[in-house]
Amino acid sequence: MHLFASNHVNGLSCASDLAAPLCGLVLAGGDGGRLKSYIKRLRGDSLPKQYVNFTGAHSMLEHTYRRAEKLIPRERLFTVVNQAHMKHQAVVDQLGERDPGTVILQPENRETGPGVLLPLMHIYKRYANAIVAVFPSGQFIWEEDHLMRHIRLAHTIVKRVPSKLVLLGVKPDYEESEYGYIVPNFDRAANGWGICTVTELVEKPDVMRAHRLTARGAFWNTMMMVFKASALLQWVEELRPEMYRRFKRIYAAIDTASEKATVREIYDGLESVNFSKELLEPLARQHPDRLAVLPVSNVTWSDWGSESRIVKTLRRIGCVQKALFDSPTNANETAFPRPLPWPDLILQSRPGR
Repeated sequence: MHLFASNHVNGLSCASDLAAPLCGLVLAGGDGGRLKSYIKRLRGDSLPKQYVNFTGAHSMLEHTYRRAEKLIPRERLFTVVNQAHMKHQAVVDQLGERDPGTVILQPENRETGPGVLLPLMHIYKRYANAIVAVFPSGQFIWEEDHLMRHIRLAHTIVKRVPSKLVLLGVKPDYEESEYGYIVPNFDRAANGWGICTVTELVEKPDVMRAHRLTARGAFWNTMMMVFKASALLQWVEELRPEMYRRFKRIYAAIDTASEKATVREIYDGLESVNFSKELLEPLARQHPDRLAVLPVSNVTWSDWGSESRIVKTLRRIGCVQKALFDSPTNANETAFPRPLPWPDLILQSRPGR
């Protein structure tokens, strides 16, 4: 771990290190496989879901930026995407105005473990003392200001206790086998902050286990989290030493002529690693004091990984029309519904609109 820090501090001002700046990490490297047929019906193309305008005049990614930038300046908001995404003009347009050096290209998707670690190398290279807030880009959040107050609180907690990783959890309102679950230890709640230590994390349980977890008071894992960058790297070094060594090579190559080739070489031999299942779950077992869950209340949240979840969410907030989900009458038409009855919320269903 010292090798990371000593290499980096030479290139940073002391003020940046001492300030422990809050940086954002937007996860946009997914392929959205389960929504491909739905998006094909809506748009007539294969644009990954995070770049699609499902609600309002903005894509899910753009909504994520607008949400995160309520708290984090755009020059400290980093995004990880896949090289293959860049074949879509909509992706080029949406990423084109981001600050230089903040859009990090993966050669291909290797799940959320590398999806977090690759941009984290860039953040750590520039801000050795950074605290990082992670924002998945495929989620619907209705009460954004309220949600960002929870992110601000998590940031305050990590500033005071840098050894904590704070996960934002949402109370389930049904058994969902495609979500991860966070089991809190209510006996070890932190007074004043509203957080609990984590007893267990369970990624995508079957329906019966999801029912039992809900009965125990478990929360849905939103994958929104706040942590100290250096602390997470220490945990990766302990739990996944080979992965740590690979990404340390990428760290050393950043801003050099060999950066692109090094990333390509590392990814060619890199296995897919799910961040929750293969990093957070063992961390909860081995070091339960390092994980905390911050319950998020009064926020409508959904991970839009399926058509049924999109429909369910919009019906829940009372803003769905049947026409919104009708298929086109022929292969050359694209469904385009009437404006929905709340501000700035129109399904953008045609490419280029």
